[in-house]
Amino acid sequence: MTISITKKREVIGGYGRHGTDSGSPEVQIALLTERIGGLQDHFRNNPKDHASRRGLLLMVGKRNRLLRYLAASERERYLGLIKRLGLRK
Repeated sequence: MTISITKKREVIGGYGRHGTDSGSPEVQIALLTERIGGLQDHFRNNPKDHASRRGLLLMVGKRNRLLRYLAASERERYLGLIKRLGLRK
């Protein structure tokens, strides 16, 4: 499911390096995490929606690729981000 413009601006403001930063890996991962969370709620009500489930799997894969990139290139930023998002233990 899509996220509202206000929520998107809030996420960009919270994870971006500056006010208009929308392309850094941190922002992209945070936005994908918000969308994934919304889809998880959708699947509780619609368990047979397999087309949306495919979209969810694609988003999870893209988020994992971005996380791998960030972990390989800048480890400190990666560790800070997963801690803020609560993705891994």
